[in-house]
Amino acid sequence: MRVLIISDIHANLNALEAVLAATEKFDAAWCLGDLVGYGPDPNECVERVRSLPGLQCLVGNHDKAALGEIDLNAFNPDARAAVSWTQNALSPSTREYLQNLPEAIEMGKYTLVHGSPRQPVWEYILDARTALLCFPYFATSYCLIGHTHSPMIFSQEAEGGECKEKKPRNGERLILDNLRYIINSGSVGQPRDGNPEASYAVLDFGAAVWELRRVPYDVTATQLRMAGFDMPERLIARLTYGW
Repeated sequence: MRVLIISDIHANLNALEAVLAATEKFDAAWCLGDLVGYGPDPNECVERVRSLPGLQCLVGNHDKAALGEIDLNAFNPDARAAVSWTQNALSPSTREYLQNLPEAIEMGKYTLVHGSPRQPVWEYILDARTALLCFPYFATSYCLIGHTHSPMIFSQEAEGGECKEKKPRNGERLILDNLRYIINSGSVGQPRDGNPEASYAVLDFGAAVWELRRVPYDVTATQLRMAGFDMPERLIARLTYGW
């Protein structure tokens, strides 16, 4: 079984469509949250994700904020403005769908969360030190995360052992062996690792091989739509540079 792994779409329909167009046939899709927020097409992105085969989908912090379940003061001014816009833009069907998404899912050897296994919605795993503290909080072999918008692989050889981190390159494959892993496939709609290309992964479930993918999309088209809704200039500019 081939699984498409996507996260942090953030209402960027152009980026999402580019990922889907570039990905050969897949049997299932795992979406790790933050379907909305920041971008101009929240309803369209949710509708597109819902159409994917074998879908398993999580809620993210921006999804919860758009539903009014997280205080807007928890966000910086630009993110706060985007969340406020999104709250007004959500259709009733989109709102209902987001309200029913879980915070964590187990799929065989894989635990799926948005932030971390310790705090599924909000915690950022940005370094090996934080990852090390999170390994005891999931019982499966592997944990797939999003939230940071940057691809990263954290590995641990044995319980309580050292945690190592690695930034994977486009096209890099990881054979999931006897180590335990926390893996981030980056962001579809707002990458923050210095590369503006949409970031995602494909998992060969049977062979236990994870592969990072990057694909360019029409950034300008997304930016023009954002500008048409008077979204913050910094959110528009960052898509050009991937920060």
